[in-house]
Amino acid sequence: MKNIFIGVGVVVLIILGIYFVMPKSDDLDIRTDYENVVVENLIPEEVEVVVEETGPESVIGQSVSGNGIKAYSYGEGKEEILFVGGIHGGYAWNTSLLAYEVIDYLEAHPEIIPTNLKVTVIPVLNPDGLKTTTGKTERFTIQDVPIQESSLVAGRFNANGVDLNRNFDCDWQSTGTWKNTAVSGGNSVFSEPEALAIKDYITNKKPAAVVVWYSAAGGVYASSCHNGVLAETQNITKAYASASGYTSNVQFDSYEITGDMVNWLASKEIPAISVLLKNHTDIDWEENKNGIETLLQYYSK
Repeated sequence: MKNIFIGVGVVVLIILGIYFVMPKSDDLDIRTDYENVVVENLIPEEVEVVVEETGPESVIGQSVSGNGIKAYSYGEGKEEILFVGGIHGGYAWNTSLLAYEVIDYLEAHPEIIPTNLKVTVIPVLNPDGLKTTTGKTERFTIQDVPIQESSLVAGRFNANGVDLNRNFDCDWQSTGTWKNTAVSGGNSVFSEPEALAIKDYITNKKPAAVVVWYSAAGGVYASSCHNGVLAETQNITKAYASASGYTSNVQFDSYEITGDMVNWLASKEIPAISVLLKNHTDIDWEENKNGIETLLQYYSK
């Protein structure tokens, strides 16, 4: 009997010991909070917390006035096809509207992008010029576009009064030509932050091909810079023109062009074409949708 009492006593002592040793739920909350405080206090203040960007949007640079130049990328492939609108800002505002239409189409139909490709669209390379005309630096509607010719022409240039398509490193001159008008090509090649932003982007990303939209002539023009037209450029010029119904042209020869973006790309042996819309008001959606889809299929593997 004595042994039984001893055994029961031992069991009771064990149970009591466990009860007093184990922390209560309140103690657990306090301990957890304390540990969090300790861990947080151990993080040095100078350590920068890096937040990974998500989604298709990125900023590749800033304009003279500090407006962001945005790029939108779709697809996961290693080869990149780049489309650029709005190099002439508010003067060629329909090229930016076309680019935003392309962005919406790619978001709605990701299946058109071959698995080996990534498609990037820069809708407004000249946000300051677009703002001069429309009051907006990004998305806008046709209702934002004034009817005064003077407002449209003023929007062709950046905030420094430079025609960005005269600021690239192919036959650059400080004074270029637009139709019968002398325009500024900048103080030096890539003197303008917008031109420098796209130069750096292309240098880093090395796209397989580049399409730049302008207005207006209704044609596709190959690029070259005293090194002949690349065979690949000839192929995509004909492919885009055939699919869109635009005319196919070896070069733009309506007047002398200096510091042209696609010709600079040709000097870097990057296939590049200029696509000139039919006029200054329409986006030629069906024509360009067909051209884009044909180009993506051309580069699919």
